[in-house]
Amino acid sequence: MHNKQILVLGGAGYIGSHITERLSAKGYKVIVLDNLYSGHIKSIDYLEDRVIIADITQKTLHEVHERFGKIDGIIHFAGYIEVGESMKNPYKYIQNNISRSAEILEFMKDADIRSLVFSSSAAVYGDKNKGKITERTRKKPINVYGLTKSVFEDILFHYDNIFGVKSICLRYFNAAGASHFRNIGEDHPNESHLIPLVLKTALGQRDTINIYGDDYDTPDGTCIRDYIHVDDLAEAHIFALETLMEKQQNHIFNLGVGRGYSIKEIIDISKKITKIDIPSKIADRREGDPAILVADCDLIFQKLGWKAKYDINDIIKTAWNWHSKNPEGFKDLKK
Repeated sequence: MHNKQILVLGGAGYIGSHITERLSAKGYKVIVLDNLYSGHIKSIDYLEDRVIIADITQKTLHEVHERFGKIDGIIHFAGYIEVGESMKNPYKYIQNNISRSAEILEFMKDADIRSLVFSSSAAVYGDKNKGKITERTRKKPINVYGLTKSVFEDILFHYDNIFGVKSICLRYFNAAGASHFRNIGEDHPNESHLIPLVLKTALGQRDTINIYGDDYDTPDGTCIRDYIHVDDLAEAHIFALETLMEKQQNHIFNLGVGRGYSIKEIIDISKKITKIDIPSKIADRREGDPAILVADCDLIFQKLGWKAKYDINDIIKTAWNWHSKNPEGFKDLKK
C-alpha cells in the first residue's frame, strides 16, 4: 500500500505499540527506536530486525538513517509521562523531554526530514475549570511534565521558522483501553493511570484504589478527565502523519472525545463491566492534579476529518479483556 518509511521513537511503549501496529497494518515500513525504559519488545516482536534498542541520540538516529535509508516521517513518543514523578524529579523530565528531544530536531535538520508528529499533552493547559478546552486556550502548565511538553511545542515552532522542520502536535487527554486488533495493552513498570489501577484492584492485585482528593470543585468532588481509546489515538496519528507529509503545514490538535468522567464514575462503570465490587478509599490530593480536563475536539475534525469512534464502555471493556487475559502484562505473554 505504501512505500513510505516511518521512524517511531518510543514505539514499544503503550501508545507507541498501538500506533506501530496500525501503521504496519496500513502498509507503512516502520522502524522503532526504543530503549525499553517502559516499553515491551513483545508488543512489536513482528517487526523483528526493524527494532533498534538504544537511547535517542543524534549518533543513534544517524546510524538508523544510514542503515535503513530515507525516512519520510517521525512520530515521537519517547517522553517520560508521570505527573507525580515530574514534581519530585524535575531534572529527569527536563533532560529527557526537552534536551533529548532537541537531539531529534537536530537530526531531522541534518538528514533533511521535514515531518514530525509529536506526542504532546493536555497537561500544557494547567487547571482550566470553565468549559471545554480548545487549542486556543492559554497554556499554563501546573506541573513539570506539562511544562516540558509546552516548552518543546515552542521549540518546534522555532525549528519550523528557522529550518523548515514541520510538525503536528497532538495534545492527548487521557489515553486508555487496549487494542481491538492484537493482544497488546497497557503495562507500565510503575502504573499511575487510573483505569489499569482500577482493573488491577478488580483482579485482586491491589487491595484498593486510591481516590486522590474528593474535595475538588466537581459534581462528586473527584477529578474529571476526558478518556480517549488508544485505537482512536492511533488512527488520529496516522491522519496527522499523512496530512503533514502531504501538505507540510504545522498544526496543534486536541485529542479526546469531548466528554469527561470523574474518578468515582470510572470506578462505577468498571464495577458494572467486571461485575466485581472494587474497593476504594479517599487519599490526599496529589500535587499538580487539575480538577477538570475535557477536550474540545472540533478543530481536528474540521482539519483532518478525525473523530473518536469508541466511548468509555469500549475503553474499559477492552482494557478489562487485556488485563484479565494478561494479569502480568507482557511478562508471560507468548508470541
